Amino acid sequence: MLRWGKIFLPMLMLGLCLMYAPEAAAQQEVQMDPGQVQMNLNLEGKNFTRAVQVFLLITALSLAPSFIMMMTSFTRIMIVLSFLRQALRTQQIPSTQIIAGLSLFLTFFIMKPTWQAVYEDAVQPYSNDEITQTAAFKKAGSHLKDFMLRQTRDESLLLFMDAAGQEPVESRAKMPMRIVVPAFIVSELQTAFQMGFLLYLPFLIIDAVVATFLMSMGMIMLPPMMISLPFKILLFVMVDGWNLVIRALLTSFGGG
Repeated sequence: MLRWGKIFLPMLMLGLCLMYAPEAAAQQEVQMDPGQVQMNLNLEGKNFTRAVQVFLLITALSLAPSFIMMMTSFTRIMIVLSFLRQALRTQQIPSTQIIAGLSLFLTFFIMKPTWQAVYEDAVQPYSNDEITQTAAFKKAGSHLKDFMLRQTRDESLLLFMDAAGQEPVESRAKMPMRIVVPAFIVSELQTAFQMGFLLYLPFLIIDAVVATFLMSMGMIMLPPMMISLPFKILLFVMVDGWNLVIRALLTSFGGG
């Protein structure tokens, strides 16, 4: 309910602003300085008031978490680090907040070239009134689509093309965003689960060895997890596990 409230509350505010804006303007028309210039947003030849600008800004901020999770590297990093914690069996160490924070900063690091290109080709020219807002959105979406397509599997693209009845296109770059985004999410989930499986293997071997050793000694009542946990932590520290995992995540996106 809180998430939907963040979406519908700005719409309600916009409706109130548009309802009372003409009356407020009529009451303040006499008091306005003739030389005062009202800041308007120009979109394809149409003038939008400051209220619409505020509405668009609030809407963008409300949808920003969804964009970060679904259109960036955040999902893969978060899932892989969560798999690592489960493989170590360290309960809530590191905590979910730490994993989410590390995932967010790694996302900023990986996405920096893409966001830099968006700023230079779309945001900065639009701020200087060199291109229209439509052109700015098109250029920004092009850079973001290029990043997602580099991480998207052909099988996922074909799946959603068949489901949507999409005609074949000349190149992957001409694929519509309504197909690229869900295909990218499915590809990220599949890649994250594959990396999580590989992370589980060494720790699973340690659990099996410890359990077999305890059974051979007749210590059935002793939980194997109690014995294997220190060995798994020791192994992870000795091989510099955090650097290996982070490096694997960076290289999986073509960096590092």
